[in-house]
Amino acid sequence: MNASCDCGAVSFKTPTPKPLALYICYCHTCQKQAGSAFGTSAIFPRFPLPDAELLSCYKRPTSSGQTLYCYFCKQCGTRLIHAIPGKNVLSVKGGCIEGLDWTTAIHIWTKSAMVPIPEGSETYSEGPSHTEYSSDSQESFDQPTDGLAG
Repeated sequence: MNASCDCGAVSFKTPTPKPLALYICYCHTCQKQAGSAFGTSAIFPRFPLPDAELLSCYKRPTSSGQTLYCYFCKQCGTRLIHAIPGKNVLSVKGGCIEGLDWTTAIHIWTKSAMVPIPEGSETYSEGPSHTEYSSDSQESFDQPTDGLAG
């Protein structure tokens, strides 16, 4: 899948033709980060980051005590990728990817939702306890945790 920032300075292809998982998160952290009612995360197997000279990085601690690296375009500020060192997946911000099928998205932290959730969607009031990926702590599929922010 093709992905890019708003100004087009940073562009890349995802390593698989569709994400391993797709989340729409209504937690307060995602709302602030997105400047919107929710944030989106498309989970892909780890791949090399785009040209580091084009990216800036904001780091923050996660609920599991690790450091989340949030990469964004130096020119336009579009948040593109979230990663934790040593994990086998990356979270690509959904709005940056062309052609995502949003019908399969899992809606999490819906207790903080500011907009209606589509009927029939898989939803969780908080983070799903069974999931193998958690956006709040940006854990990989082999590191289950609770929560979300991405």
